[in-house]
Amino acid sequence: MSYIDGFIIAVPNAKREAFTTHATTFDTILMEFGATRVMECWGDDVPDGKLTDFRRAVQATEDESVVFSWIEWPDKATRDAGMAKFMKDPRLEGASDMPFDGKRMIFGGFVPVVSLPG
Repeated sequence: MSYIDGFIIAVPNAKREAFTTHATTFDTILMEFGATRVMECWGDDVPDGKLTDFRRAVQATEDESVVFSWIEWPDKATRDAGMAKFMKDPRLEGASDMPFDGKRMIFGGFVPVVSLPG
């Protein structure tokens, strides 16, 4: 069964194009290291909640959009090996100039329990 890494970040609206370029560059490297799919999704219908919501989770300001992303891996072992290679890759040296505040990123690894069509 597959393994999923999930991410939520706040990206300034003015940096949408820079984010897309950044994500394409680094997501391509993840694919080289075993990811089977990477999705970067710009918030389009992200409502405010009464107790919690995506915007509050990443402390998004009015001039930021929420980006919901995930990486699909064949299994956790491939993910662990791929992420280890990714973190050591010299192409990440430019990652310090991210078009978003990485300190507000929420991320985690997940084991699928339902997958349709499957």
